[in-house]
Amino acid sequence: MSDLERPGDRGSVTAEIAVALPALVLMVMAALGAVAVATAQLRCVDAAREAARAAARGDTLPVVRSVARQCAPKQAAVTVTAHGDQVAVAVSANVRLLPGRGPAIAVQGRAAAAVETGSAGVGR
Repeated sequence: MSDLERPGDRGSVTAEIAVALPALVLMVMAALGAVAVATAQLRCVDAAREAARAAARGDTLPVVRSVARQCAPKQAAVTVTAHGDQVAVAVSANVRLLPGRGPAIAVQGRAAAAVETGSAGVGR
């Protein structure tokens, strides 16, 4: 009788897979959650940058917020502030680790731009 055919080892592979499978599923879920958070973070940064450019060009506040919301994750909050010849935009969102469930992680992106000469938008 070979080592592979010992009667005491029958079903041991199935038992090992049954023990390891939940850990593997947990690791895959954690990786997918990390990718979702990183993607949302990048979208917030991109949205803030695009909105800051729009505000610096002289677009109105509703247009600037619309530009930010087009790039941002769903349900993102957009804050636009002007200080002298600078305009700053902050975009923040909560990202759920599991779709519609589980804890949420807050991500945020910020950008600032100098208001262009002669523009009459947010900063003026």
